[in-house]
Amino acid sequence: MERVRASGPGVPPYEPLMDGMDMEGKTRSTVVTVETPLVPPPRDHLAWSLCTTLYANVCCLGFLALVFSVKSRDRKVLGDYSGALSYGSTAKYLNITAHLINIFLIILIIALVASGTIMVANIFNHQQQHPEFIGPT
Repeated sequence: MERVRASGPGVPPYEPLMDGMDMEGKTRSTVVTVETPLVPPPRDHLAWSLCTTLYANVCCLGFLALVFSVKSRDRKVLGDYSGALSYGSTAKYLNITAHLINIFLIILIIALVASGTIMVANIFNHQQQHPEFIGPT
């Protein structure tokens, strides 16, 4: 039995031919390898949770988001993509909630400072128009 080789480097050898058989007698076949497309791993939002913890930790929501992000990363490393997706989604919603509450508080503080400034200015103007002498009697 002889091995028939294709010409050229890197080409694998073919099956050996049986005695008395030529190339026209062999059936030709093609092998197609189908690979499943790679699914990207779920996001864990760790960097976002860390920033929320450091800069906008309203009602400890940033810290909770960080905890869920770390859990999501652990699940992703273990290969449990459904658990990682669940924990990552929870971390994302906690981050969004913390940021919305933080924005609301910033707007509230700006409004209170502005109204307080206007009230102090009105009191100062009233004192300027109606001076009262408060002194020893």
